[in-house]
Amino acid sequence: MSAPTLLVIAHGSRDPRHAATVHALVRAAAALRPGLRVETAFLDFDLPSVSGVLDRLAAEEVRDVVALPLLLTRAFHAKSDVPAVLRAAPASLRIRQAEVLGPSPLLPAAVERRLYEAGLTPADKSATGVVLASAGSTDPEAIAAIAHTARELRRTGWCSVRPAFASAVTAGGFPRTEDAVRALRADGVRRVAVAPYVIAPGRLPDRIAAGARDGGADVLADVLGPSPELARLLLERYDGARAEERLAA
Repeated sequence: MSAPTLLVIAHGSRDPRHAATVHALVRAAAALRPGLRVETAFLDFDLPSVSGVLDRLAAEEVRDVVALPLLLTRAFHAKSDVPAVLRAAPASLRIRQAEVLGPSPLLPAAVERRLYEAGLTPADKSATGVVLASAGSTDPEAIAAIAHTARELRRTGWCSVRPAFASAVTAGGFPRTEDAVRALRADGVRRVAVAPYVIAPGRLPDRIAAGARDGGADVLADVLGPSPELARLLLERYDGARAEERLAA
């Protein structure tokens, strides 16, 4: 029996850099698992759409699909949008929704990779505070997952790690990027780096970059993008979904 097709479902963006980065990440994951069929689809803005890919797979008589939300936390898109579009799939498809990417030890590792690529070194950790800046959410589960990742990053040796959002969010959210940078400065942190906790470029990552500049950060890392850690994590979530299906059988 052939392995289920991996369908990576990204949010989509009007910014063409978003889709290009998603495709690069999916290619990196596929290269780690030769022979695995991997498809990419988008919830909004970009093509192909999720429904379009599912219809095509059904027409090609594919039977088993693992649908992986390309999301760092279980917020609205993972809990509502993705299940809704999967429920509308052709009846001939057997679909299992994999877990979102976070939390995972691979995510702090990917953040550190981007910080090092931005010019920092392990020797800089003790004098560098990091603002872990995500897009933003009001979902308590998502907020808790981001806080967990910040704590795990802090345990690797950075002098301080503060989670932040691209813009002000109510209901227990984190401060804006620029405010978190300023708070670290007020605490006496010598060097401040902003690490975007987002997968691909777009409007909100640009807002994170603007916040880093406005707050006076010394270092701005790149988005997580097609990092080796994220590529491995896609396959971990795929394998996890398959293992759960076998246990349930």
